[in-house]
Amino acid sequence: MKYEYWLACVRPLAGGKKEKLRSRAGSGEAVYYIEEKRLQEMEFLTEKDRQVILSFQKKKDLSTEYGRLLEKEIRLVPCHDPAYPRRLRECAGHPYALFVKGRLPADDRLSVAIVGARQCSAYGERQALAFAEYLAGRGVQVISGMARGVDGAAGRGAINGGGDTYAVLGSGVDVCYPAQNRGLYGDILKKGGILSEQLPGAAPRRENFPARNRIISGLADAVLVLEARERSGSLITADMALEQGRDVYALPGPVDSPLSRGCNQLIRQGAGLLIGPEELLEELVSEPALAALLPGRMRGKGECEKSDKNKKVLESAENIVYSCLGLYPRDISSLLEETALAPAVLMETLVALQIKGYVKEISKGYYIRAE
Repeated sequence: MKYEYWLACVRPLAGGKKEKLRSRAGSGEAVYYIEEKRLQEMEFLTEKDRQVILSFQKKKDLSTEYGRLLEKEIRLVPCHDPAYPRRLRECAGHPYALFVKGRLPADDRLSVAIVGARQCSAYGERQALAFAEYLAGRGVQVISGMARGVDGAAGRGAINGGGDTYAVLGSGVDVCYPAQNRGLYGDILKKGGILSEQLPGAAPRRENFPARNRIISGLADAVLVLEARERSGSLITADMALEQGRDVYALPGPVDSPLSRGCNQLIRQGAGLLIGPEELLEELVSEPALAALLPGRMRGKGECEKSDKNKKVLESAENIVYSCLGLYPRDISSLLEETALAPAVLMETLVALQIKGYVKEISKGYYIRAE
């Protein structure tokens, strides 16, 4: 593994090129001892890449460096290792390797990332704690960046819920940032793990954080943005999540609050509306592939928590319309297209469902299920 560590340390070389180089050579050790003539045959490498690799081969203290890594109880997990998180491996531009203290998120468990403003409001912190505690208590893994504000609150909430939580850092895994979260850092190590693609000892540099954000979203099945300004790292995370095919949810807030403008904009663009942790979990597990990632006892618990009225048998048209609604607002046009009902029948049905308490009209012509 020390040769894999060496290849991970060849920082000027992009992760994708490292993967291809190792695949062609056969192992990290083969790359370490590769000759310049063979490197010339690797057409995907630039001349600068070749010189970088050759210069790194001259390091003589590899065993000592790797020994220090082990002394700090830091594990290296290259992307070809079976332990490398499946969700992240499937994302374009994934890190060549992760440095890990503690555990990695399990592939067979539902995972949700919670991100938001560092200078969050009391409302944002309260919601981060509540969402994380509820989800973690029901077997959902919580991923965050362990930053001040929303991220840190999410980590604490998950621990309060007795669940597993993981933090992705923009520094080395042995560098607690921010320092004020030292206690949280220790608690996360007991209940999950600390991850980073940065080398051990690396300082938290500004340019590391956008790259860190792609790992947070890549490890999750869904990303929750609880507070965000119009231009913020949380919105970068949301963009990356969408590119990775993840569901994005946002917490609505006052229209005159700068901390809510980013979230309100995400909702306007089609992000899921966060009403409460119970509703979120119910929506997530409505997808069979995600429901299968919850522990069996928790799936049963979720079913028991569904309201009795959702189990009642509706009239035929009502059943059709109700089945098309969820926590995402749906407008008349989309409902007409999906239900194939006549406009007059659809409107009568929506009115009947509202009277019975099954449906809410949250704005003119937009409907959701009522919980």
